[in-house]
Amino acid sequence: MTSRCVSPKCRQEWLQPTYLAVAAFALLIAAGGDASARSGRSERPMETVQSRSGGDPVMAIVSLRNQRISVYDAKGWILRAPVSSGTKGRETPAGIFSIIQKVEEHYSNLYDDAYMPHMQRITWSGIALHGGVLPGRPASHGCVRLPFDFAERLFSETMMGMRVIVAPTDVAPVEIAHPLLLQPKPGAAALAAARAAEAQEAAKKAVNVRLAVAPAAREVALATAPVRTAEMLKLKAEAQLAAAETALGSAKSAEEREQAEAAKAQVAARLAELQVQWETAKADLQQKRDAALSAREAAAAADAARLQAAETARQIARELQPVSVLISRKTQRLYVRQAFEPLFESPVTIADPDRPIGTHVFTAVERTTDDTKLRWNVVSLLSSEHAPSGTARPQDRAHASNSRDVEPVLTDRDAAKAALDRIIIPQDALDRITIVAPRSSLIVTDEPMSSETGKGTEFVVLLSGEPQGGIKKRRRSPPSEFRYVYPRSAPFWRSPFGMPFSTW
Repeated sequence: MTSRCVSPKCRQEWLQPTYLAVAAFALLIAAGGDASARSGRSERPMETVQSRSGGDPVMAIVSLRNQRISVYDAKGWILRAPVSSGTKGRETPAGIFSIIQKVEEHYSNLYDDAYMPHMQRITWSGIALHGGVLPGRPASHGCVRLPFDFAERLFSETMMGMRVIVAPTDVAPVEIAHPLLLQPKPGAAALAAARAAEAQEAAKKAVNVRLAVAPAAREVALATAPVRTAEMLKLKAEAQLAAAETALGSAKSAEEREQAEAAKAQVAARLAELQVQWETAKADLQQKRDAALSAREAAAAADAARLQAAETARQIARELQPVSVLISRKTQRLYVRQAFEPLFESPVTIADPDRPIGTHVFTAVERTTDDTKLRWNVVSLLSSEHAPSGTARPQDRAHASNSRDVEPVLTDRDAAKAALDRIIIPQDALDRITIVAPRSSLIVTDEPMSSETGKGTEFVVLLSGEPQGGIKKRRRSPPSEFRYVYPRSAPFWRSPFGMPFSTW
């Protein structure tokens, strides 16, 4: 239909009600937003709780039931915040993970270039912790959304390889001691310190030796000039001597012969003097060349020693990285990984192998006061079916905001010890685990090692009785190159893998 109102005045009168309606609608939206904020339902909730000034984070536990993340250091929990996990059909998988990549600014390649700031990847198929909008219920495609400010803070605190546990129910670690929990070999720390000192001394020596090469080369250059000068003068004198001998042979009178003999004697004496100078300069040059060669050989040897000492120190430093041990009742095997690389695997004996053993994560949290032993804690993952009475079921996760203030259930220490009592690790396998450092872990589980475990990961274990929609819809895309990052101070602002991110 075509409007019959064609004059500017008529058109203005016809559009005026439209402007008023749009303005009223905008005011209504603003009022609704203010009401939402006043009712505590802001899309960017900041409900971070800090228990105290903490140390380095050791692990993070995400409770799917409570929609909450708790971060623990060696003494207990230090930070808590709400999260938003995967929706039905794209559920965040419950299991055991670790941080395998950190990217400060990341955009999804799958979900309309969605902004995922302070992304900390836990699987190469695309499950990650990152900042996002929290509507107060599960709302993601499988990732764990964090409040934006909390995600930024957590990003700056965590280390590559830090354990991330996604638990169906909220659970807290408890301290535990057991003979099967590994302890450092005596003298391991001292050996590492000695190797590091040797590497530093070798590097210093290599620098000092290399500094002597340039002066020696300059001495050779300076000694070359006198040799060339003496050699040119000697050649000139030899030519003069030959001319004098020709003149002597052609002399016809006694006087001419006498003059020619005198000239020849003078040139011969000069030639003999120049011969001595040339031989002396040549000997000095050879001495300088020998010294320069010795300096270069010493520099090459010192540099080789430096490289060897540095490699030994790096190897020792790598061996001091946390060790992860996985014992699977499903496969009846023990697997060992370190610095995101597999070391070895071995058969293991589990008593009463047909009876479930549960899933338990034992973590070495810190050294004791005498620095020769490690303190361990344990987290046991309970499936939704085995949650304590009174807790929410998986289908109740949408209402998890009501239970965010509920304290997590402490792990049953006796049940964890009972699981360890059933395990016998071969002595040769124990002997191959030479060094154990803080943040090392022992995982005991009924489950097999997940296919997500691979290049550039620690162990990934998924709880088979829990929804895994968020990971089943994704395709694993491992890195073409992986670099394990050691210190906390190392920059994580770009991908350490030198490759495009996987599609997620």
